[in-house]
Amino acid sequence: MPFLIDGHNLIPKLGLRLDTPNDELELIPFLQEFARLKRQQVEVYFDGAPIGQAGTRKLGTVRAHFVRLGQSADNAIRLRLKKMEKEAKNWTVVSSDREVQSAARFFHAQFISSEEFVKMIRLAVNSAPKADLDNKKISPNEVDEWLRIFREK
Repeated sequence: MPFLIDGHNLIPKLGLRLDTPNDELELIPFLQEFARLKRQQVEVYFDGAPIGQAGTRKLGTVRAHFVRLGQSADNAIRLRLKKMEKEAKNWTVVSSDREVQSAARFFHAQFISSEEFVKMIRLAVNSAPKADLDNKKISPNEVDEWLRIFREK
């Protein structure tokens, strides 16, 4: 199920700081890794974008919506759900904000708190298979092949 995320609501739940200049860009790698591991579509909304920086950007597997100063990410999420119409039921909204959760409920979307989503991210990352590069052995034939290739150069 794809996710609509209230970005500024999620940032502090991951232990990141809202008062850093690049708080939004610090969140994106977490969301990209989650989207990759879970093969899920992720859209994140941030409010307070200065003039000239508002808009939507595709950042790898994540679509980030930077809502202009004076508007709210909460309202942008609500409008996105409204635009989806019946398809909203196939999405999960991530926010601990009661108004955002209420909008999700109104449009029949699923919703989870930001705290629950952090648990999902950590579980996905921790359960992902790790590359065991230290235990890869090269056979004597492979060593000979590499030596032959490098001698030819």
